[in-house]
Order: sequence, then structure tokens, then C-alpha cells
Amino acid sequence: MISQLSWKIGGQQGEGVESTDRIFSTALNRLGYYLYGYRHFSSRIKGGHTNNKIRISTSPIRAISDDLDILVAFDQESIDLNAHELRSGGVIVADAKFSPVVPEGIDARLFAVPITAIAEGLGTSLMKNMVASGASWALLGLPLEVFNKAVEEEFGRKGAAVVEKNIEAVKQGADFVLDQAGGPIEAFKLEPADGKQKMFIIGNEAIGLGTIAAGCRLMSAYPITPASEIMEYLIKKLPKFGGTVVQTEDEIAAVTMAIGANYAGVRTMTASAGPGLSLMMEAIGLAGMTEQPLVIVDTQRGGPSTGLPTKQEQSDLNAMVYGTHGEIPKVVVAPASIEDCFYDMIEAFNVAEQYQVPVIVMTDLQLSLGKQSCEMLDYDQIVIKRGKLVEEVPASDDNELFKRYELTEDGVSPRVLPGVKGGIHHVTGVEHDETGRPSESTTNRKNMMDKRLKKLNSLQFRDAIRVDAPYEQADLLIIGMGSTGGTIDEARRRLEADGLKTNHVTIRLIAPFPTDLLTPYLNSAKRVVVLENNATAQLASQIKMHAGYADKIHNVLKYDGSPFLPSEVYKACKELN
Repeated sequence: MISQLSWKIGGQQGEGVESTDRIFSTALNRLGYYLYGYRHFSSRIKGGHTNNKIRISTSPIRAISDDLDILVAFDQESIDLNAHELRSGGVIVADAKFSPVVPEGIDARLFAVPITAIAEGLGTSLMKNMVASGASWALLGLPLEVFNKAVEEEFGRKGAAVVEKNIEAVKQGADFVLDQAGGPIEAFKLEPADGKQKMFIIGNEAIGLGTIAAGCRLMSAYPITPASEIMEYLIKKLPKFGGTVVQTEDEIAAVTMAIGANYAGVRTMTASAGPGLSLMMEAIGLAGMTEQPLVIVDTQRGGPSTGLPTKQEQSDLNAMVYGTHGEIPKVVVAPASIEDCFYDMIEAFNVAEQYQVPVIVMTDLQLSLGKQSCEMLDYDQIVIKRGKLVEEVPASDDNELFKRYELTEDGVSPRVLPGVKGGIHHVTGVEHDETGRPSESTTNRKNMMDKRLKKLNSLQFRDAIRVDAPYEQADLLIIGMGSTGGTIDEARRRLEADGLKTNHVTIRLIAPFPTDLLTPYLNSAKRVVVLENNATAQLASQIKMHAGYADKIHNVLKYDGSPFLPSEVYKACKELN
């Protein structure tokens, strides 16, 4: 028996690949296995090759596997494109309808299953995904009853007859393969999982859940890949908590609506990807000047322009840090796990209100859309902090305007919501005095700029850097951000086996940059590798600018639209030593 295995299904977009993966992984999750998924899909609604890969393990995993054990193929293209990943002795389960052929040089066992024929015999070819699922499930030696339960959950709303037919499709697919194979294949039989309940969600769903837990009650947004799932999640969930989602006409309307709602006192957010973030830049500057809380999620994808809408990249860092004209305080935080996506949203809303600044939560496509197991979330950690929100203004005889932008020691001014007695003040995007009245005084300008720019001096964000540093002096320090952490850890295990001492730092606070926290690890390492999914080493540039050590830093970059594999990181690091 084995402790982990990788399974992939491929076909044309729109023919059931997604639903097959969903039911297959749901059943595995019910048994308590740890899962890590990767979706490869085209930027069109139907047609074009798509595949979903699931890594299954009895212990926690946070990376795509280098190889593949079982490939389920709905067409020959899926075999041609993905068979090279199969390890020696791997299995291909393919639809006999297209007379599948194993490419030359691939050591894999082929099971040509009449997937479409079985489905049509049961009434509709739409059930071929269930036939394929049953065929591959049977090879793992896992109980079919658990899979049938997942089928019931998927199709229960369509009635008992539909559920029964899909369960029969699963059974016939399983029976056919087991008959050909002579029973479950020992090399693919999974060890029992721990059976413990785990969450199995994508990062965007965790962001949505964290948004609700943070007290947000309005999302204003425009759909865009790979951020749309946040909007779709909140459309279903926010109304249950007295909130709502407004689909605006564009991203400019979305961000300005969020600014207005936050000004009125409602915790509000918006989410987008690179093209949408570009449109929001002027409004982000407005939030900085008017000192309004603002939370934005940027789910990075391949750019520039439309670029690669459905592919992995981490190339918006510079845009988030520097995109606005002029100079404003701004916080940019990068979740590195499903759990981070939840907890960071709560902290993002708190920081936005405590410091009255824009906060951008930076994810990437793999973290946003890759479905992963995570431990149950701790809701006792939720604390709402609204900062210097004045609920009652002291009475005044002179009827002066409220000093909304009062010069304070920490740079953060008192904030009052519209309608509070005595809280009248002016709000404008031009430079202003303490009451908000426009002012071009040179003295006032300097005072206001200094006030705004010092407000983040005391910021302490949760886990600004995440450190795994067992060595006081490492041969190699590997630095990453976003979804790269698990991949780095797997590469490190191989490097350690080769006798190399390695440390790992994940940078989670991009702005303001955590220079003081990072410097000791840079100083003690012989070499530093910075791993990122972009072509211009944007994270490495931040490190060099803020901390130095340019002579130690080596870039490992990947910008072909796909995430790093552990073997790629291992090879790149070995070449430096």
C-alpha cells in the first residue's frame, strides 16, 4: 500500500471534467485524506483541453506532485498532453470510444473502458464522468459506498432516479476495470486515512468566508478570472448575514462604491485581478488622500493586458506597491495558505480601519483556485477592531467643523460616521486642512503628508514573515511568497538529503516591507534564492532595495503560466551549489 498518489482527469472543457474531479475529491475528503488540487483550463466557456490534478496523501501536502499515477482521459489529446507525467508503471483509464493509444516511450498500463457506451446504455452520455470515476476509484481499493455517498450529495436535488442511475454508472465503471485488472492494483492501493474531518476549499472560498467573519456586509465587484469565485461565494452567503453583493458596471465603479460604503460605516470590499486593479488605481489614491478604509483582493494571473486569464503568475507586486500616483500609505499582504486567506481577510479589515488606509490582499491563481485540504478554522481568533471610530463628539459652543484629519502623534486621526452629531467635516480629494477644507498652504501640505506617511510606523501584521530556519548559518536560504511555500518545502527535503543546510522564509507582508525581520536570515545565509512566478524578479527587487545583500541573491523565475514543481526548485537550487 502507498501513502500518497496523484490522479488527473483530462478532456475538453464542458464535458464533465470539473464535476468528475469534484465528486472524486469530495469522496476522498470524506475518508480523511489530505488533498491538493491544480486546475489547468482554457479561457473559454466550452472547448479546449482542460485537466484537473489531485494529489492524495495520508499526511499534509501543499504542492503539486512532479509525477502522476493515474490518468483518466476523455480523449486522445489528454493522453498526448499528459502521459509524460506518468511514473513508470502508471495507469491510463481511457474511453474506448476513441481507440486510445499510449505514446511511444511511456511505460503505462492502458485500460480502454467503454465509458461513453456504458453511460449511453444507462440513458445519457452525460453520465460518462461517473463511469470514469468508478473505474479509477476501484483501482485504489477504497470502499465504493463512500463514493456513492458523494454521488448522492451531488445529484440528490435531481431526485432518487437520477442518483440511482449515476450510482449504477459508477458500479459498472468499477466492475469493468476490476475485471480487466483482476482486482485492485496493489501498487495503487492507498493506506487508510485518519478519518478526521477537514475543510476542502479553494482560496477564494476561504477569502469569502473570512470576509463574512470580518463583519463585511457589502461586496461591490465586477466578475473577472480568477476572482469571480469570491463574488459567487458571497452572493450565496452574504444575504444570510444581512449583507449583499452588487455587480457594478466596471472595476472603477466597484472600488468607488466600496470607498463610499466604508465612509458610511459599512465594512465593504472588492476583488479583482490585474486588469481590474489597473482601473482602480486612481480611486486607491482617493482612499489614501481621504483616509478611508478600503480592502481590495487582487488574484494575480498572467499579464499584461488580457494576458493569460486562467494561468498562474505573481507579476502584480509592483503595481500593488507603486501603482497609485503620488505617495500614500498602503498595506499589501500576501496569504500563503488556505488558512491565511481566511485569517488575513479579518486582519485586513481591522488594519484598514485602524490605520484608515487601503489594504490589498495579494493572492495568485493557484492559491485562489487550487482546491486544498486545511484544518478546521478557529473562529475564536476573530477579533473586530475599528480603530479611532468616534461614536459621540463632545459638544462645542463655536460650531466648528470636526477635525477629521487632525494632526496626531501616531498619524491616525479620529474618524466619525455621517450623521453623528457634531461630526460635520469636509471630504475632498484635494489637499486639505484638519477639517477637510481645501488648502494649498505649504506648511499644511508638509504636515498632512508627514501625518499620513507615518501612520504605518507602528503596524504589526500577523506573521509578516513565516520562518522555517533550523540552521543558524544556512548554506541556502530560499525565499518565496503566495502559493510557493509547499513546493519549496518539498524541494528542501531533497536538498537536505543531499547534505545541504537550508532555511525557508515566506514573505507575507509586502508593504510596508518587513526589513528588520528578514535581515537576520539574509545575513546568516551563504546564498539566497528568491522564487517567484514572474519575469522581472519583483520580490527580489524589494529585498535588495530594502535590505541589500544583492551579492547573495539568486533569482529562480517561472513565467510560462504554470506553478513551480518541487523538482524544478530542487534542480535550480542544486545548480547553485
